[in-house]
Amino acid sequence: MGHNEAGSSPVLSDRVRINGVVTPVTLTAEGKLRWRENCLLIKKEVLGFLIKGSKIRIRAVKENGGGISCGGNTGVTVKRRSFTFEPLTQDSLRLWSQKLQEFIDSLGRPKRLFVFVNPYGGKKSASKIFIDSVKPLLDDANIDYTVQATKYQLHAKEVAKSLDILRYDGVVCVSGDGILVEVVNGLLEREDWDSAIKMPLGVIPAGTGNGMAKSLLDAVGQSCNASNATLAIIRGHKQLLDVATVSQGQNRFFSVLMLAWGLIADIDIESEKYRWMGSARINYYAIQRIFRLRRYDGCIKFVAAPGYETFGEPTDMEVETIDDVKSNFVQHKGYCGPTFHMKDFNRKIEGPFVSIWLHNVPWGGEDALAAPDAKFSDGYLDLVVIKDCPKLTLLSLMTELNKGGHVRSPYVLYFKVKAFVLEPGSRLDDPSKEGIIDVDGEVLARGKGTYKSDQKTLMTYNKLHIKVDQGLATVFSPTIP
Repeated sequence: MGHNEAGSSPVLSDRVRINGVVTPVTLTAEGKLRWRENCLLIKKEVLGFLIKGSKIRIRAVKENGGGISCGGNTGVTVKRRSFTFEPLTQDSLRLWSQKLQEFIDSLGRPKRLFVFVNPYGGKKSASKIFIDSVKPLLDDANIDYTVQATKYQLHAKEVAKSLDILRYDGVVCVSGDGILVEVVNGLLEREDWDSAIKMPLGVIPAGTGNGMAKSLLDAVGQSCNASNATLAIIRGHKQLLDVATVSQGQNRFFSVLMLAWGLIADIDIESEKYRWMGSARINYYAIQRIFRLRRYDGCIKFVAAPGYETFGEPTDMEVETIDDVKSNFVQHKGYCGPTFHMKDFNRKIEGPFVSIWLHNVPWGGEDALAAPDAKFSDGYLDLVVIKDCPKLTLLSLMTELNKGGHVRSPYVLYFKVKAFVLEPGSRLDDPSKEGIIDVDGEVLARGKGTYKSDQKTLMTYNKLHIKVDQGLATVFSPTIP
């Protein structure tokens, strides 16, 4: 069926009964369904349809609560609607059913999804969000889905490692960012990681940190909610996503969001002791941390992206060595990450530091536009460095976070890197104490004297290598209508 022809050319034009009145209806080659003063755009508004006896029930979404139109604005709420057509003959019913299905099939939408629901994340509302906002839309779109509630930390990673990926057209995470990160790590630890990581991943905001969902939806001007995120998955549009490999000796972790060390990591992790305060805990603890500011010794080395080569100082090449990355990863059957050579790390910035923040996507959470220039698959990470800053200025910088204004401050260095080495040190005010390294909202390493420093972590508080692999993963993505 040639839906790429001119939009005016009808694929099917017929008279059908609507609300008891025989009415002309036209389906155009570009997927517009027109009758009377109404128009439904199949790509954007139609989810699916159902044959009931002699009737076709078309299930759609409409925006705002106004009339159905072939335009539509972003950033508005959507409501489910259904429209019932009754073709006048069995042949006509068959033809309508065939042409509608052909057009929907041509859009490349997912038919079978594996859905993780994290009942423990955020405000413990993911199960309700799935039942109220996600399930009805998936049902309307005739999508088959398997639901797996996560029962403990790393459960989603375990499932992803053994999932029969040939059975599904995508994996959906109804949670904060944590489950998405687990799924990416599980897929990349498989023997068939190179095909597994091509599985499209969907994320529906239902947690504390919804940085990925916010980044995807905000990029097209849509509000960050479960309905918009679910519609993006149903429509089946996809885009590539960079994945960063964080490695230390034989250990590695795959990151899709961010790495933080210093102020941001301390606020994110240590504020957990005030979890009873809800989301207010972040702001409350941020003020505490700013007025009792810590600075950390250390050094960062990096490969600057084109156009950013003047940031930092040249590195002293003679003293640089690196482990043989290949031999470290021999025991691993999964993805080893991109290779890197220390001679490539030609720039450095010496501490002390207030904060180091490395970002893969623009938003760190729904109210933190951490890296306004970050792109999903440009092959670079956005680096936000604060070396020193007066406390009141720092406080005002934190209030600028929700619109990304902090990166324009003279106290902030903001630039892009291809690869990055973090050499974390101790606190300036108390050298017996070290810091916390936070990756994608989880503690990757805890130094001496830190919050919960007795707990085991994947890596030690020591040198880390981070390198990005451009467009390694695939995510379901909303598109501009």
